[in-house]
Amino acid sequence: MIEDWLTEYYVWIKSLHVVSVIAWMAGLFYLPRLYVHHTEQTTPGTEMDTVFQMMERKLLKLIMNPSMIASWVFGLMLVLTPGIVDWGAVWPYTKAVSILAMTWFHMWLAAHRRDFIDGDFKLSGRTYRIMNELPTVLMLIIVFSVIVRF
Repeated sequence: MIEDWLTEYYVWIKSLHVVSVIAWMAGLFYLPRLYVHHTEQTTPGTEMDTVFQMMERKLLKLIMNPSMIASWVFGLMLVLTPGIVDWGAVWPYTKAVSILAMTWFHMWLAAHRRDFIDGDFKLSGRTYRIMNELPTVLMLIIVFSVIVRF
């Protein structure tokens, strides 16, 4: 039975979830910073523009996307593990909303990478700096939701 398997491997699943979330968060913190410097330090079509695009592509495709998928998979496995989630409490819902917002932010960053590819720097470095605060706020909500379990 799947519930028995999830319970038996709970600590491994939880460990893999934490590792994948750390990798995902690292990318969510770093990619907007790359966008700030890309916007402020380069011009479309230059060699530096090409270097930034390569760094952004690799970060998104090789680290962020796989770690986001792994975070979701292992997180859903934890949710399905019997006795882990108290659905009568508020914390699973605040965490869920924050995770959906984190996923939206990931997709927002991916969509804005297209602007750099097209040579159309639509947003300012200031905008990317401000947006870079979103994953921090969401991370705090998620951590306090899970640890304090209000």
